[in-house]
Amino acid sequence: MTHLFRLLSHLPLWMLHGLGWLLGWLAFLASPAYRLRFLENVALAGVARGQWMAAVGQSGCLLGELPRLWLGRPASYRWEGAEHVQAALDSRRGIVFLTPHLGCFEIAAQAYAARFGVQGQPITVLFRPPRKAWLRAVVAASRQRPGLATAPTTLAGVKQLIKALKAGQCVGLLPDQVPPEGLGVWAPFFGKPAYTMTLSARLALQTGATVLLAWGERLSWGSGYVVHVAPLPVTLSSDMTQAAAQINRAMEGLILQKPQQYLWGYARYKTSKAP
Repeated sequence: MTHLFRLLSHLPLWMLHGLGWLLGWLAFLASPAYRLRFLENVALAGVARGQWMAAVGQSGCLLGELPRLWLGRPASYRWEGAEHVQAALDSRRGIVFLTPHLGCFEIAAQAYAARFGVQGQPITVLFRPPRKAWLRAVVAASRQRPGLATAPTTLAGVKQLIKALKAGQCVGLLPDQVPPEGLGVWAPFFGKPAYTMTLSARLALQTGATVLLAWGERLSWGSGYVVHVAPLPVTLSSDMTQAAAQINRAMEGLILQKPQQYLWGYARYKTSKAP
């Protein structure tokens, strides 16, 4: 599989997105459980038919583009909101980047590392290591690049994030990822209670870091990406349940900007498991 990934990484991005689009629709049509979850989630959010149908293919594009982003030559992108990053870095308080399962979250971290991380302010991204051994090796190799580090979803990983923020550096998390049991609270997400991580709010409140919202919009026909950055529109509450609800609302706002690129098939409302 590693050799296949390397081979695919040489294909043009438009072709990888085309293959991914087909995979997205095959998964939607072949899996009744996935399809039902997908449709239930878009119904909760009130997403129009044309938008969620586009999201079916876009979910596959996320997989299709990975060989290029992990192992291939750099993809093209542009920034919208880079001034918010620079202002936060100038304050030397550290940054907590919050990114939902929207668009291409790989490109957001890579773009930051290439523009800001190599200048001495690296980003540490929290991630859940894949279960497959071959995929763990590919992911580890692809994400170890100048200005970019990774931290596992363990206690040691959390300590790594805190250390980075206290040094005035940056961290990145997906706050709409279901946390392990005992590490979250129940908060509304598109009107339905969802078990929501408190880690992102705790990191910001404990370190005084700036919270920024970021996501990578996937442009059509393999023409690249737009990395969007905006400040969190509210001051985080010290109450974790309220803070989780605030972050969920912020994620909803980002998602509804481009519902065609959200992973509506993600099991957001599943019961959490112990670490």
